[in-house]
Amino acid sequence: MSPKEVVERAKACGIDWMAITDHNSLANCPAYEAAAKAGGLGFTWGVEVQTSEEIHLLVYFDDREQAKAFGNELHGSLLPIDNDPDFFGDQVIIDENGNILGMEQRALINSSVWDLQSAVETARTYGGYCVPAHVDAEVNSLFGQLGFLPPEPRFDLFGITAGLQLDGFLALHPELDGKSFLRCSDAHYLADLGSGSSRIYAQSPSAEELAKAALGIEKRQILV
Repeated sequence: MSPKEVVERAKACGIDWMAITDHNSLANCPAYEAAAKAGGLGFTWGVEVQTSEEIHLLVYFDDREQAKAFGNELHGSLLPIDNDPDFFGDQVIIDENGNILGMEQRALINSSVWDLQSAVETARTYGGYCVPAHVDAEVNSLFGQLGFLPPEPRFDLFGITAGLQLDGFLALHPELDGKSFLRCSDAHYLADLGSGSSRIYAQSPSAEELAKAALGIEKRQILV
């Protein structure tokens, strides 16, 4: 999953706009952004926050400095437990060529102390656009962890897994009728990249445009 390999794979899959949403960390966004730029792909900074309820929340940013500042806040909210590299593997920080710049010592697999409401409020303070991840998953999703769609915080866009049959899911969850969905690969291995994608009609590859597409503003839209 080196930056160059990811970009090459994305291009081979016909993808021209991608985001990296590592678990509880934005440390590798600069490397993938540089590789994406060199490869002619649109790139958005992102992160997958694990809340105290163990809900996965995607957060996308247009402003790098605000993204970095949020990353620092998020890091400080993680439980003070060191990573076990023998069990979970090394948590490397790399450059665009895949060279290792350092190691993240705190265990990123654990939850933040933020609950969902706090995570969303904090992310939005830094200009982040929040999307609940893989809402159809049995674990680490809004429905998997809570069993229902909370009235607050409100979302316009919901992530779904690569292979979900959306019509059947909406029949089970009519409360999502009229909402927009983002189908992603959620790839943990190179071969999985491109297994799920969305066609987004927007003026530029940005989180701001993604938010407008979710609402269908001025003919922007998301097709899954």
